Amino acid sequence: MENWREISEDIVESLLEDGSNPEVLYEVEHHFVSEDFKQLEAAALAAFKLGYDVEDPAELELEEGGKIWGFDVVVESELDVEAIMEDVDKLAALAQEHHVEYDGWGTYFQE
Repeated sequence: MENWREISEDIVESLLEDGSNPEVLYEVEHHFVSEDFKQLEAAALAAFKLGYDVEDPAELELEEGGKIWGFDVVVESELDVEAIMEDVDKLAALAQEHHVEYDGWGTYFQE
């Protein structure tokens, strides 16, 4: 497992350095992927049962031309590493439990 705390700190720091507004809520998208649709679907259902807003799974094309399945969990959050890490920890554990890959998170610049 990658060091999600370090990655999260870098993302938050970069957004703030670029002038993103620390006072607003952000839509944080947590990404999940798997080659196995049934496993991915089970992970999506589990996230939904935990109260998360889960987007529909979709087939994604990889850069090298292959295909994979993915979905996002969308959470409104402050741009705060500790708040985001609470979800990262829960969602990464959920991914591991369902044998899918937690593929990190992202958000958008807010003025």
